[in-house]
Amino acid sequence: MPNDCISYQNSGYFSALMNDYLDQKSTLQSLYNRFPTLENFEAQIIEKKKNFNEASRATLVSVLQQQYATVATSALTNQNIDALNNPNTFTVTTGHQLNLFSGPLYFLYKIISTINLTKELKAKYPTYNFVPIYWMATEDHDFEEINYFNFKGKKFRWNTESTGPVGRLSTKGLEDFFEVYALELGSSTNAQAIKKMFKDAYLNHDNLADATRHLANALFGTYGLVIIDADNPDLKRPFIPYVKEELLHQSSHKLVLETAEKLKDYTVQVNPREINLFYIDDNLRERIIFENDKFKVNHTNIEFSETEILKLLENHPEKFSPNVIMRPLYQE
Repeated sequence: MPNDCISYQNSGYFSALMNDYLDQKSTLQSLYNRFPTLENFEAQIIEKKKNFNEASRATLVSVLQQQYATVATSALTNQNIDALNNPNTFTVTTGHQLNLFSGPLYFLYKIISTINLTKELKAKYPTYNFVPIYWMATEDHDFEEINYFNFKGKKFRWNTESTGPVGRLSTKGLEDFFEVYALELGSSTNAQAIKKMFKDAYLNHDNLADATRHLANALFGTYGLVIIDADNPDLKRPFIPYVKEELLHQSSHKLVLETAEKLKDYTVQVNPREINLFYIDDNLRERIIFENDKFKVNHTNIEFSETEILKLLENHPEKFSPNVIMRPLYQE
């Protein structure tokens, strides 16, 4: 069958900033470390190896083993989790929101592309191991973006309330949602398989994080995908120094403003806050602001002195959640 390719630049789907990045325009090169060609990964591997120590690896593996304790895990996924203790193992990470029943096809494409890249890297650099990671956006609180999907021209929406981190949200009530959706699916062989997948994920798990992990594992576990929920105190502990820096000096705000100045000819990508952190609890995720010599949780009566908030950080780092600016740093 004849086929042709349309360039990203000519597709009409991508912004001027993305097109110029793909063209490796010199004006943007100071804003990223290396362009992701296969040849450039070797230098990235060497750099990462120097900056990711044994303690970090041990913490990561320990948390993953806890999170997978009740998951029917493939031999390849178990092998990949164990391999993270090896200093010659590196990760390729994608992330996405916890969209109900996977949501847009983009979710699947992201994970498939990540798995494929690990295979390409292994072929190019056979002395290293590469593990595909799906980073679940469990701390996100924008429930309206994830509580529905479209099927056969209809929107199926989960009508419940959520104000905190969506990963902690109870799946209670999805039984009624499933009954409506199941009627639309029909009774074909594929329909029965989809119904079982939905029930196993959402009706047999107590919260959205566990349900999404089950779904992604059912789809991609045989390919060795490792799924991580970063809403975890052990993972937050190594992040404490960066949270402290952000609280006391608002460093990211200054740096992002400098970057925004370099990108002034493009559409604004993000508007940074003075403090790019949230305070989280089961039913709460609100910005931390500094006002009248107090650290306050926006839209609440919660406030802390500097001493109090630093003590909270030391004892309960899981109470602090990075926003879109700080999240990539936490992820690294």
